[in-house]
Amino acid sequence: MPTLNLFTNLPVDTVVASDILRDATKAVAKIIGKPESYVMILLNGGVPIAFAGTEEPAAYGELISIGGLGPSVNGKLSSTIAEILQTKLYIDSSRFYIKFYDVQRSFFGFNGSTF
Repeated sequence: MPTLNLFTNLPVDTVVASDILRDATKAVAKIIGKPESYVMILLNGGVPIAFAGTEEPAAYGELISIGGLGPSVNGKLSSTIAEILQTKLYIDSSRFYIKFYDVQRSFFGFNGSTF
């Protein structure tokens, strides 16, 4: 159930989107230590974003997980997701924020119930 929601002000074509979804799924699963079958990645391209007063390429992410997060893991996730965005969309890591949420099981729904 780790869920990564990414927003960028760049348009994202289908091939690049598939690459990002695949790479981010693998990275999140590996770094957090959860199976890929539980990971969800959402990629929202073409979203109006101003960062540091400009509309240059930028991105914002939110990663929600039940456990598995902490200072070391969050640092690895931040650098790895930034690297994926740099490689696939040429977004400089200095123009990317990511927020981490470690939520309780009862705050995350799935299959008509909660975890």
